[in-house]
Amino acid sequence: MYLMISTYLKPLAEVDEARADHLAFVTELEEGGYSVTAGRLDPPTGGVILLDVDTEAEAHELLAKDPYVQRGLASYTATGWHPARGALAGYQRVRKS
Repeated sequence: MYLMISTYLKPLAEVDEARADHLAFVTELEEGGYSVTAGRLDPPTGGVILLDVDTEAEAHELLAKDPYVQRGLASYTATGWHPARGALAGYQRVRKS
C-alpha cells in the first residue's frame, strides 16, 4: 500500500472549484478497488489517499489522472506502508473489473 499525501499548490478557493471532479476521480479509484480510504487534511492544505497498489510508480501513475494534478492544483508524495495492526491488519486486496 502507498499513503499518498497531497499538498495544494493553489489557493483553497481555486482547489475547491475542481473538488467535484476530484471526488468523482476518487470514487472511480474506490470502485476499481484501488483506494482504501481518502480524506482532506485539517486544516485543508491537502489530502490523503491510501492506495492498494504494489509500487510507488503505480501509485503516481494512477494519481497523474487526478484532476487536481492535471490542473496543477496539487502534488502528491508517496510513502509505502504495510498495515500490521488495527482495522487494516490482514487487509485483503479487492479489485473490481
